[in-house]
Amino acid sequence: MDNIYLDCFGIDKKVLDFASDILDGLKERFNDIDNTAEYNQLKVLSAMQAENISEAHLHGSTGYGYADAGRDSLEKVYAGVFKTEDALVRPQIVSGTHAINVALSGNLRPGDELLSPAGRLYDTMDEIIGIRPSSGSLKEYGISYRQAELKDDGTFDYEAVKRSINDKTRLVSIQRSKGYDSRPSFSVKDIGELIAFIKGIKPDVICMVDNCYGEFVEKKEPSELGADMVVGSLIKNPGGGLAPCGGYIAGKKEYVENAAYRLTSPGLGKEVGATLGVNPLMYQGLFLAPTVVSGALKGAVFAAELYGRLGFKTVPGGKDERTDIIQAVELGTSERLLAFCEGIQAAAPVDSFVKPVADAMPGYDSEVVMAAGAFVQGSSIELSADGPLRPPYNVFFQGGLTWPHAKLGMIKSLQCLYEKGLVEL
Repeated sequence: MDNIYLDCFGIDKKVLDFASDILDGLKERFNDIDNTAEYNQLKVLSAMQAENISEAHLHGSTGYGYADAGRDSLEKVYAGVFKTEDALVRPQIVSGTHAINVALSGNLRPGDELLSPAGRLYDTMDEIIGIRPSSGSLKEYGISYRQAELKDDGTFDYEAVKRSINDKTRLVSIQRSKGYDSRPSFSVKDIGELIAFIKGIKPDVICMVDNCYGEFVEKKEPSELGADMVVGSLIKNPGGGLAPCGGYIAGKKEYVENAAYRLTSPGLGKEVGATLGVNPLMYQGLFLAPTVVSGALKGAVFAAELYGRLGFKTVPGGKDERTDIIQAVELGTSERLLAFCEGIQAAAPVDSFVKPVADAMPGYDSEVVMAAGAFVQGSSIELSADGPLRPPYNVFFQGGLTWPHAKLGMIKSLQCLYEKGLVEL
């Protein structure tokens, strides 16, 4: 087996031996990941069987998309998986950021206030909120924003959250994953406890969770512990690497319907929206998602152990419990960040010959370097890595449709750093 790494991918034997030594200690951890994947696989299968999914549901619609049985049943399957009253699952949702915007815009009205109880939200939310001026922002529609900062250890500051809730607070948005931050991602248990605390102060507030990168990492989802809505992207975890586009919003029927009226039009809502032949990919992607996520998780754990052993700060650490597929590594210099991404790109099945460079990206306030030789453009359930070119030069690694591919990606990233003299083994 070692020969193919050495002969086909140019891995130095010293790099390979270093990686192999770490892998020997991960068998028990990987077994736990496989057990969670098995549970979630059966959960998805059960939800599909409950809706009597048949071959007829795999056909799509065109035009207005009226009476698309496959689309409507897929939304019932998502509601079954996430244990919610309803779901909106559409190829017309272009990203996780778009899904969040649809959910917020559909459920907030002028005079309402949006609260983040976990500090600043992901960079692409700045223009939606209006922190950075942008046409059509919530701020332009008279919706204000407030945030409660986290404690120094990255946990929720319950007193700060309590002080932030007021008569105008209509919706609380909780970002499960760390985004471009060094804080820990939040477990479903942590999120459930926070939601219970918030509901105890103001029962009618809507609690929404940005679930991106977290689906199927644990056996429960935030919607099972009190979240009124969970939202995400189909080119991340739940699409299983097959969904070519799309996003979802699952939650209470009223809030999902409000989001649907924003996505399409008042009076139309969920009744329209052609699927244009993507139903089979969305069904099959969801079916495969638990095992795909397990491969990505193994890659993340391997990355944490690999770079932690080299002395880099990793969030989460190699022994920490996982609640999403993202692994952050604080590399300290722009040279290391660029080399890491170069190694990931070199391990890709598509565009492996391309060298990633940092550039301006829509929705971000600094240059970003991205490595992703993916079958679906921008799919971060596929092997990928990215990071803003700013101190402390964190790289965020995620994805891998299979564990062997995620493994190769990590080894290639280390190889690139090693051959450039940026790490010592």
